[in-house]
Parts: sequence; C-alpha cells; structure tokens
Amino acid sequence: MVGMKPTERVPTAPVKFFGAGTAGCIADLVTFPLDTAKVRLQIQGEAKPADGTVVKYRGVFGTITTMVRTEGPLSLYSGLVAGLQRQMSFASVRIGLYDSMKQFYTRGSENAGIISRLMAGCTTGAMAVAFAQPTDVVKVRFQAQARLADSVKRYNGTIDAYRTIARDEGVKGLWKGCVPNITRNAIVNCAELVTYDIIKELILKYDIMTDNLPCHFTAAFGAGFCTTIVASPVDVVKTRFMNSTAGQYSSAINCTIIMLTKEGPTAFYKGFMPSFLRLGSWNIVMFVSYEQIKRALTRAQQSWETPI
Repeated sequence: MVGMKPTERVPTAPVKFFGAGTAGCIADLVTFPLDTAKVRLQIQGEAKPADGTVVKYRGVFGTITTMVRTEGPLSLYSGLVAGLQRQMSFASVRIGLYDSMKQFYTRGSENAGIISRLMAGCTTGAMAVAFAQPTDVVKVRFQAQARLADSVKRYNGTIDAYRTIARDEGVKGLWKGCVPNITRNAIVNCAELVTYDIIKELILKYDIMTDNLPCHFTAAFGAGFCTTIVASPVDVVKTRFMNSTAGQYSSAINCTIIMLTKEGPTAFYKGFMPSFLRLGSWNIVMFVSYEQIKRALTRAQQSWETPI
C-alpha cells in the first residue's frame, strides 16, 4: 500500500500476508451479523409462497430483528467458524499479496499505473477463490439454512458441512459457484483495493491528511461504497447459486436468467443496504486493523533483528 514514510521500514510479504488474514478475521467478527442479513435478503424470493404471504425479511435491521426474535441472537453468527477460516485463507491472499503482485506487474517499480493495479487486484482475487471457495460455500449455506422448513437444519457443524457436501454433491460441490465467485472477487478486489490505494494516495499527495487513522478511515469508507455499487449484482448471483440445491440451477448464467425473468432487474440489488453497511464497515475495520497490524509487526520484527 502507499503512504510509507522514507524512514519507515517497508513491511515484508509474510507480515502483509499474516496481517491481512488477521485483519479480515477482526472485520468479520464485527460485521458478521450484517453479512448474514445480506444473505437472507439475497435468497429471499427464490421460492415465493403460493399462498401469497408477505415476505419474511424487510430491510437490514428488520431482518436482524426478525432473526433474533425467531431464531435467537446466535443465528446472526451462523457460519462464523467457516467465515473465519475463509478470511485467514482468503484475505491473506487477495489483500496480503496485492502489493507483491502489483510490483510483479510493474517489474519492481513503485510507480504503479491503474492497469497494473487492476491486474494485481484481479490476480490475487482469483487466487484467493481457488484456495478459499469451500469455506465460502459452507459459510453461505450456514447463513441461509434457517429457510428450511420444520426447523430442520442442513448441517450440524462446520466439519459436518464439509463432509456432507463432499458426500452428497461430490468434491466439486465444495467449489460450487467458483466461476461467479471468481468474477465477483475480481470485481471486488479491483474496486476495493485499487479504490483504497488511489484515495489514500490522493489524500497524502495533496496533504489533506497524514498517514494515520482518519486517512485510513476515509479511504476505506470510499472503497466500501464503490465496491458495493459495482459488485452487488454478481454477489447476489453468487449467493443464490452457492446456496442452491442440486439441480436448482444448471449454471450461474442460468441462475442469472431465472432471476431476471422471474424477479426483474431489481433482484440483483437485493440486500443492497446490508451489503453497503457490511462492506463499508468491513472495509473500515479491516483496513484500519491491517495498517496497524502491519506497523506493529514491522516494529516488532525490527526490534528482534536489532542487536542489543
């Protein structure tokens, strides 16, 4: 990331890798209820009730209130274990390796253009999906499973979910929705990391703020807003497809067409408010934590290597 002072030691790749995963976990712990509400709103409408009853969830806070009332507070954190597993493998790659990949495309130059940044974001986003897709599938299934009738849950635990999906749907079931997820994360990574990079760079370039918490907060908020607008449609398709039962959709494209014909274009922005609240707050917590963790680890590493 930009903004390091000449006297500061540049964080190493392992520091960035570990710091990004840890910051991602911290951000998930804070924002997970918003993510669960987003998933519930996104899948709502897949199977409209024949008797014409009203929809179960209305708005992000209405969804959270309904879930707490009908399922208990812990339902907001359903799938958290898989979510944390996802962040340690996912955020570490897509965020932690972003600077290294950016330097790869610029052949070691610190002056990265927009194309190099976009290519770096797409690359690390795709790499992260290849590692973390099973954890994402399990997380979404847990967040959505309360929609089943008679209070029968799909899975009894995280390990049971991995086993059941692999047994019933094959190993490829753990990578269900991989293509739309790669598409989504290429878009998200570019919008999120590149926007954060550019906003932070401009803030520092024009001396609007120094490289501190307010600067990180502002850049992260802007990145979250831009990312939500760009990524919402593919995020909804990804969630629907990953949560679907065997044979419900033949492909992500088929899922997109069915959504468009049955629910109209607005279906692609279902759960927009929780998506924005979640992405905005997630970006703020993650980037602020990431910057602080990087600095703390770099100082610690420097003190270890400095002879007494």
